[in-house]
Amino acid sequence: MNNISIIILTKNSERTIENTLKSTLNFSDVLILDTGSTDSTLSICQKFPHVRIASSPFKGFGTTHNIASNLATNDWVLSLDSDEVLSEELLKELTKISLDKGTIYEIRRHNYFNGKRITTCGGWDPDYVSRLYNKKHTKFSDDLVHEKILHTGMKKARLKGHMSHTPYLDFSDFLRKMESYSQLFYEQNKNKKKPSLFNAILHGLSAFIKSYVWKLGFTQGAEGFIISAYNAQTTYYKYVKLMKIQ
Repeated sequence: MNNISIIILTKNSERTIENTLKSTLNFSDVLILDTGSTDSTLSICQKFPHVRIASSPFKGFGTTHNIASNLATNDWVLSLDSDEVLSEELLKELTKISLDKGTIYEIRRHNYFNGKRITTCGGWDPDYVSRLYNKKHTKFSDDLVHEKILHTGMKKARLKGHMSHTPYLDFSDFLRKMESYSQLFYEQNKNKKKPSLFNAILHGLSAFIKSYVWKLGFTQGAEGFIISAYNAQTTYYKYVKLMKIQ
């Protein structure tokens, strides 16, 4: 596909990046923007002749995505995570679609944990993410975390195809991302929120109930409980961290 560029942010993504790049072979411009990998991520990327590699310090997810977008050859940009894989259905759809410059396109993610597709739990399903956009008409927000494509004055459309997403390969990934995201949450909210221990406990408990009960996480067995507990711990921890630092 010569009219769409793919951008992917990487840092120590050696366990997932190969499958991601294999799903992009139909694209002539795939940009890896690496923010400091010390594993074999870059050597894996170099095996793919259609992939360009650039590097940048990490400046928060929103700003770093925009740096990658500006390096893309085409105006149409499809942003992928390094643990996402495009489905054949989505690839066929992208070859046929007539893109509208005033529209942001959403893609559904099928999320997997412990080899199992998670079909409930808060934020895990249904999970639509805005990823395909025209960089001359919009860009990512400057948020450090939970960045989004700015949609003021834009339309949104959902593609029929999906992509597979494996955000956590083992329990260490939960702990690593908990620490990383809580730090970014602190940086983003340190002058905005006035947390208390009560608020931290309340937010954490609410996150568990929402994920495990309201969003039917209990139907996913052990995986549903683990994910719901992680959601609760992450929510609790980020508020406690903000409170302690302040």
